[in-house]
Order: sequence, then structure tokens, then C-alpha cells
Amino acid sequence: MTVKTTPKIGIIPGDPSGIGPELVAKLLAAPDVRARADILLIGDRHVFELGQQQTGKPFVMQEVSRDEDTPPSVFAPDDGFALHALHTIQPSEVSIATHSKASGQSTLRCLDRALDLIKNKAIDALVFAPLNKTSMHLAGIGHADELHYMAEKLEVRGYISELNTLDAMWTSRVTSHIALKDVADAITGARIERASFLIDQTLRRAGYENPRVAVAGLNPHAGDGGNFGTEEIEIIAPAVRAMADKGMTVTGPWPSDTVFLKAIAGEIDAVVTMYHDQGQIALKLLGFDRGVTVQGGLPVPVTTPAHGTAFDISGQNRAEVGAMKAAFVMAHRMVTHWNKDSEL
Repeated sequence: MTVKTTPKIGIIPGDPSGIGPELVAKLLAAPDVRARADILLIGDRHVFELGQQQTGKPFVMQEVSRDEDTPPSVFAPDDGFALHALHTIQPSEVSIATHSKASGQSTLRCLDRALDLIKNKAIDALVFAPLNKTSMHLAGIGHADELHYMAEKLEVRGYISELNTLDAMWTSRVTSHIALKDVADAITGARIERASFLIDQTLRRAGYENPRVAVAGLNPHAGDGGNFGTEEIEIIAPAVRAMADKGMTVTGPWPSDTVFLKAIAGEIDAVVTMYHDQGQIALKLLGFDRGVTVQGGLPVPVTTPAHGTAFDISGQNRAEVGAMKAAFVMAHRMVTHWNKDSEL
């Protein structure tokens, strides 16, 4: 077990046109944040200043590096927070609540630099404020989402998937950003096992000694014994048995409309869902302002709020910081408990 009492956590502001700069300012205003980690802000000074203006919550930034080829060596200045200053977007190009190529390019350049720092082992974890997929696609991200973009940059070859957590409840997905009509054909025993193994190992990295994993069914009432579909009988149940035979604490398939009651009751730690909204609807109804997305399968903890850029309230000082704070706390927790014997 590797214990890091003062982890180095990088923070990027997300899409500058959304609520990201506001969330960073509100996060840094929390009295316990600085005590948890050495924080490195990565991005444009004026974008972080924009968040301060939007919230009325000023903080001091001490510039520790402008050189994009050299990792900064100072993370805990005596006054304020360390800033790795980039120049990714002009102040005049920041248009609040608007999709734009300029915002997408800024997002990707900040993300690229943070990933370089991860590869150089200069930071132990990354927390990013909400990104905007439309703007990133305008900027040419070249991937369906930021997780696959990050995995390519970090040269990850293993299984990856977004994981979501709310308080003590976790979810993973067998399928994610695909059309609902394609879900059934995409579900295989191997994919179920990979999704379940990933969340089991990620939970261990977050400090759980023996994660209890429940696998949801695909069809109503988990197929009702084959009356409403046979995927549970032919694919899901055999995969669950195979994982149990390998020593995982895993059960299922459970009806997806009741399995989350088990999680709320504390009977299980994680739910493996078959498709995106099966888990997302449950988590967001239970606590939209506290949900966290963990980028599962990457070599270091990378977390973000589970909500988006919220253009409807951008620039209005109305964004709730709960999910951003939870993302920061989760990154800290995962760094602290990271077990290098349980590589993914």
C-alpha cells in the first residue's frame, strides 16, 4: 500500500464558457481544500480570474511555471495557490454560455498539459471542471468523449469506462455512449466481466477492502425468467457465475428498478448497469449536486463532477459546488489509498 499524505492534485477549469471557472473559485474557497493537497492550477490566469469575478471569491495565484516543456517544481507557495500558467484563449474569445471552437481548443490544451504532467509524474491526480463535448468536437477532439481522448494520450491499452459515484454508491456501465437500439447486441459476457472487474479494482483503489458488486439485468424484471428477453439467462447470469468463481463478491442479474434500493440500504457498494441511462437516471435523481464521474482505467485518479457545463446558469453565480468538491475529495481519497498491487 502506497500512502501519500500530501498528494499533488492538478485542477483545470474546464470549458471557460461554462460554470467551470465559477466552480473552481468556490472549491478553493472551502477551508479544508488547501489542507488536503498541494494544488496546481493549470490554465489561463484570466480564466481563473473570471471565476473569481463571477463569484466574488478571490484567491491568490502564484505563478510557478510558464514553460510547457518543464514540469513546475513548486506546488505549495506560502501565499495562495500554485499556477501553471498557459495561454490557450484570449479573454475576448470567452463567450459565456456559448459553444465555440475557441473554448474547445482551450479545454483540450489545458487537458493536454495536465496529461503531460501525469506522464511526467509531476501530479498524482487530476480534477477537471465540466467540459463541453460540442465545443471539444468543434475543436477536433477526434474521440467520442474525453475519457477515450485521455486514454490515447496516456497510452492506456486496457479496458476503460466512466464510473459514477454518489456518496457510498458506485456504478459502472457495460455499454456507454451508443444508441439504445444497439445496446442488446453490444452486451457480451466478456464486456460484463471487464466492467465488473474495473469497478471492483477501482473501489479497492478508493479504500474498499472487499467490494460488493451487483449486476443489473437488461430487460424488465430482469427478463422474468425469459418471458421478457433471454439476455439475463444466456449472457448476464453466466458472466456473474464466472466472476464469482474467480473470487469476486458479485451477484445478479437484479431487476434494474430495484437494485438501487439495495445500494441505498448499504447492502451493496456498486451496481454494474447495462447501458448509460440505467445508472445515470438513478444517481442524478438521488443527488445531482453530489455526483462524481471517475475516469476508470487510467493510471492515476482523474475525477470530475457528474454534471455538465450548465450554460443555462453560466456566469450567474448560481452553480452548486457540491459535485466539484466531491470530485476533489474522491481524487484525494483515491491517491491516499492507491494500491499499486492492483493494477488495472
